Amino acid sequence: MSELGTKDNPWQLKTPPQTSEYQMYKDEKDGKEIIVCTVGKTVLHYDARCIADLHEMLKAHGDWMELGSADEQKPAKEGTVEAWGRSPENPIGGWYGLKKGFRGRFGMYVPPLMEALGLAEVEHNPRNNRMRAR
Repeated sequence: MSELGTKDNPWQLKTPPQTSEYQMYKDEKDGKEIIVCTVGKTVLHYDARCIADLHEMLKAHGDWMELGSADEQKPAKEGTVEAWGRSPENPIGGWYGLKKGFRGRFGMYVPPLMEALGLAEVEHNPRNNRMRAR
């Protein structure tokens, strides 16, 4: 069996409310390590540094943080994981999402991966979920 988190053996995940399934795996594009997220036929790309950077931010935050998932075209609620994932104040100075038009939903798809990796706790309520570092 190949290593988990590869194209041949992706992480099988569910959104925080547990309503939709999707896959993620690590890959490389243009010399940069990325996370590929496949939701149905939609493919999103995130800078792979988001995992370590989000974990560090959550540890520094020290408490639960609302996920606040939003599409790229919609503003993210301040103080949420989604807002941090697109903020000029984060370690990369902007969007962790890499595909124009599909850069949002950071707060929906990255937290379950963090949970699967043992780096965070994520709530699984119907809405308004939060996460915190482990």
